[in-house]
Amino acid sequence: MSEPNFQDALVFTGGGTGGHYFPAIALAEGARERWPERPIAFVGARRGIEAKQLPQSPWPHVLLDVEGFLGRSPFRVLRSALKLWKAYRFLLRAWKGARPWAVIGTGGYASAPALLAARSLGIPYYIHESNAAPGALVRHLAKGAQRVWCGMEAVQERLPGAKCLVVGTPVRAGFLREFKPLDALAAPYRLLVLGGSGGARAINRAMAELGQGLLEDHPDWEILHQAGPSQYEALKDTAFHPRHTLVPFLEGMDGVLEATSLLISRAGASTCSELIACGRPAILVPLPTSAGDHQRMNALAMAAEGRAEVVEEGPDFLPRP
Repeated sequence: MSEPNFQDALVFTGGGTGGHYFPAIALAEGARERWPERPIAFVGARRGIEAKQLPQSPWPHVLLDVEGFLGRSPFRVLRSALKLWKAYRFLLRAWKGARPWAVIGTGGYASAPALLAARSLGIPYYIHESNAAPGALVRHLAKGAQRVWCGMEAVQERLPGAKCLVVGTPVRAGFLREFKPLDALAAPYRLLVLGGSGGARAINRAMAELGQGLLEDHPDWEILHQAGPSQYEALKDTAFHPRHTLVPFLEGMDGVLEATSLLISRAGASTCSELIACGRPAILVPLPTSAGDHQRMNALAMAAEGRAEVVEEGPDFLPRP
């Protein structure tokens, strides 16, 4: 897909991880139905999940060379700031000549250049915050947004002065349907293991060690395990149980979850929303380094509703040798 024409377009921006990218896709799908004549474009990052997904999609898009700041050395923070400045200046120049109608951000470092450029140029911008705890970018820009749509009620009190509205987190079109009831599933029952779009090293290591014993003890179960592209390469030669299937990435997640009896996963907001939509139980392992500890707060909210059990990742997360 070639670089989009931004003139009068509704621009969606957000990515880096599936928790930011998939809500943006869901919002774009809804916008296309509501305003079929309105141009839609995406702004993302060259290193996020959108860098793999958008080129395979029909959505016009531009991918910018930006990266996150969290947990980086002072030198890499400086490099990240320089990349952000260059991407921001690129959009300023582009949008002065072809002004978007509005910009909608769903968070993550990939949305920073577009939201900052929209604010500078006086272009109306909106934010959707899926998580129970907002990220630094959302906290910085929330007051100037036309509206901040909140996935969870807890977000409102953390964004004083913003025009908040609790709407939940949008899900992709495939989840807007009736799902097979959990008790209608038959053996072999599926344990689905996800580490998010990029994989999760701790979850992958735990399942590599525990999967064999679990399946020997439970002959009516199978494991479908998304390891993430990079960690799939490291694990693909491991001797797994015959009923333990390792894959780098799964497409058609609505169908995958419909055939699932139990999920083990991180606690990103889009994962939580899709679990609610399909009515599947989960064991959630929050990412301990998530910004503002938002994954832990997401997981606890799911547990409070009786939808999940929470397992904290720590020194005893893996079995002892």
